[in-house]
Amino acid sequence: MRREYILSLYDLKEHPFMNKIIYAVISVLSLTSCADTFSITGLSNVSTLDGQKLYLKVYKDTVLKNLDSCDVVHGQFQFQGSIDSVRIANIFMDDNVGLPVVLENGEIVVKIDNTQESVTGTPLNDKLSAFREKFTQLMNQSMDLVHRHDQAIMNGKDMEVVNAKLAAEDEELNRKMDKLVTSFVTENFDNVLGPYIFINTCMSRYEVPMLDAWIEDIMSKATEKFKNDPQVKEYYSTAQQNQNIMNGMQDPVPQHPVPPVLPPSDGPTPNEMAAPQGGMQSQRPVVPAP
Repeated sequence: MRREYILSLYDLKEHPFMNKIIYAVISVLSLTSCADTFSITGLSNVSTLDGQKLYLKVYKDTVLKNLDSCDVVHGQFQFQGSIDSVRIANIFMDDNVGLPVVLENGEIVVKIDNTQESVTGTPLNDKLSAFREKFTQLMNQSMDLVHRHDQAIMNGKDMEVVNAKLAAEDEELNRKMDKLVTSFVTENFDNVLGPYIFINTCMSRYEVPMLDAWIEDIMSKATEKFKNDPQVKEYYSTAQQNQNIMNGMQDPVPQHPVPPVLPPSDGPTPNEMAAPQGGMQSQRPVVPAP
């Protein structure tokens, strides 16, 4: 059958009025093929990363699966591959905290040093990297409040005055962080970034899916595409179910016991050191590196 199809195309090319149509079809097929590829070039000046194997992983049916792997050689590494749609992956070294990267068409550049990381070169990666940089700055300011509190105690300061001042600054940081996260999610409802930051924020706030005022506010503004994102839909549905159970409106669903998962024994990587995590109060949206 394939041979007959090729011959029929060849015969059609003999007719001048069909040439433009055939060339247009070939062009579209070529563009489609290119749109499904990604390229990641990595640079690092962290000496301990040299010789290490990195893994590019994506979630498939709630399970992390390897998409590609490579070795860091002289501070350089590279991933390449094809995808069926734009999605977020993570670069892992062993089982440590991963560095998020959006797999989309274009030349993606990853830079890692001892204090920070960046993923740039394509529109969504530029957006995510800028968000993570702002978030990290606010996190550092939040951690500095703790340092200033401890320093004031050591210096014999009037802690009533100090605590009042630090509480006001902490409240302002809460406000800025809430605005940053909320704005980012709502501005990216219809691409992979909105659901990604939303889910990470929710999961960092609660051990199991739960509802709160922030989540309900986001869902009340959300587009249909955001609401129908598989992860968002599953989280919100489970959170509603858990809320009903807590309110006595639904019986708990029996579950088989799940063995505890032990944390990795290795120390923090440069990714973990630069990732925004910890040091925030429970009412503040928290967005750790995945």
